[in-house]
Amino acid sequence: MRVIRRIAKRLVRLALVLLCVALVSFGLMMVSPIDPVDAYLGPQMAQVSPEQRALIAQRWGFDEPAVVQFGHWLRQLVSGDLGWSHVYNQPVSEVIAQRFQRSVMLLGSAWLLSALLGFSLGVVAGAKEGTKLDKAISTYAFITASTPAFWLAILAVLLFSVTLGWTPTCCAGPVGVLNQDVTLVTRLHHLLLPVATLALLGIANITLHTRARMLELMRSDIATHAFAQGASRIDVAWRHGLRHASLPAITLAFASLGELFGGSILIEHVFAYPGLGQATVAAGLRSDVPLLLGIALFTALFVSLGNMLADTLYGVIDPRIKVEGT
Repeated sequence: MRVIRRIAKRLVRLALVLLCVALVSFGLMMVSPIDPVDAYLGPQMAQVSPEQRALIAQRWGFDEPAVVQFGHWLRQLVSGDLGWSHVYNQPVSEVIAQRFQRSVMLLGSAWLLSALLGFSLGVVAGAKEGTKLDKAISTYAFITASTPAFWLAILAVLLFSVTLGWTPTCCAGPVGVLNQDVTLVTRLHHLLLPVATLALLGIANITLHTRARMLELMRSDIATHAFAQGASRIDVAWRHGLRHASLPAITLAFASLGELFGGSILIEHVFAYPGLGQATVAAGLRSDVPLLLGIALFTALFVSLGNMLADTLYGVIDPRIKVEGT
């Protein structure tokens, strides 16, 4: 019964989080200065008569009050329908599925790379406190932690794509080539620079927090006792530090999923990568409320499930947490 209550509590909490995300996202769209009819028509808005504009507004529900629009969308959501995207002229669920298939390679690779490298660099910096290596790693982490994603992406394109010509400047494949004709090697080549750029931004926070936990361990009684027995700092880091620093690293890694998605919106826009981030930008600029709400809910659900998975992994790494939580 205790397990059932815990699962039910988490599900209720998740439902409240998703509802709050939907309300905030919808409210931001309603106060946006972008006229949804103008955004729908695009460059042709000057050629459309007022009568036609009224028909378009009626067709997509733009003429209804905000409360009615949100209630209509909520009823669709309860029935399992995320609505229809007027930007892509497809069901929102199909747009999210198609775009996420492209984004998952970018997000997954960048997340895994940032978690592994961030944790490794943090352990090394903490074990080598005060050395040139520690100072180099810390300096890198502080600089990249305060670097805007779009600025780093633009620099990467200018250096590696324009100046050196090592990587493509945009897209998920060569321009003019059908999606089914793009080889795996070509896809990875187009993913290389966006993944590296996005991963560099995620490494910094994990590195700094892991280093802080390692320094805490190195100054503890456990480390003092190990040093008295002749152990080196590397030995202490390997035997005790990995588990000590892994819990906060896991927390940050899964918590960074939301930050990585936010960064991917800018990264995908700079690299013209046709993923979920670029669809988010298109939905916001063209007032595609159902699509934006669908992406917001999907992202919140994705991050929440990641946090739940992190809670589960705590018990695997440190069984004491599992015992206390039951």
